Amino acid sequence: MHSFNIDELLNRFRYPLLIFLGGLIATGAGVFFFKSGLVSPSTKVEVLSGSTDNSTVGEIIVEIAGEVVKPGVYKLPGDSRIEDLLVISNGFSVNADRVWTDKYLNRAAKLTDGQKVYIPNANQQSNETIAKTGGGDQTTSSTFSSDSNTLININTASLNQLDSLPGIGQVYGQNIIEHRPYSTTEELVSKGAIKQSLYEKIKDKISVY
Repeated sequence: MHSFNIDELLNRFRYPLLIFLGGLIATGAGVFFFKSGLVSPSTKVEVLSGSTDNSTVGEIIVEIAGEVVKPGVYKLPGDSRIEDLLVISNGFSVNADRVWTDKYLNRAAKLTDGQKVYIPNANQQSNETIAKTGGGDQTTSSTFSSDSNTLININTASLNQLDSLPGIGQVYGQNIIEHRPYSTTEELVSKGAIKQSLYEKIKDKISVY
């Protein structure tokens, strides 16, 4: 029976052993470099920075007029509220109608690009109320209400004034009053006071200030 010694075995399997050992060394080197960060995988996953959220929000340009300390046009972040606009304009002036703002101005409402916010003067509101209820020159009052350049304030208009708008009538007029206050005229639809088709007929004849 023929026996093999160690030298003969090594000579016989020298090349397979060398290949096997070479593979082990290459595999170990690869694992080492991968874990140490010297070699990165072929497929990369990039994580975008959070700054893209700000670009999504964007900016809007809005105007605030009337009785505020610094009326003007301001650029604000896209998710700003009316309260933010009041803050940047330094708040109400001493002549602002605080009763009107408490009743009709929704400070939590979101602003939209191009929107205008008007804060009335307390004396102006009083004079308008006297003129409307004084029963004086009815001809002047009628002409004023029918003037195409005069917008009807849906936050303060009487039922008769709302009734004068095309397609409104007493029922829709009462709905508008019950859903006050409005920050934008579009809220007539979003709050369910009137339908979209009716809003299209009156949108150029109404305002919220």
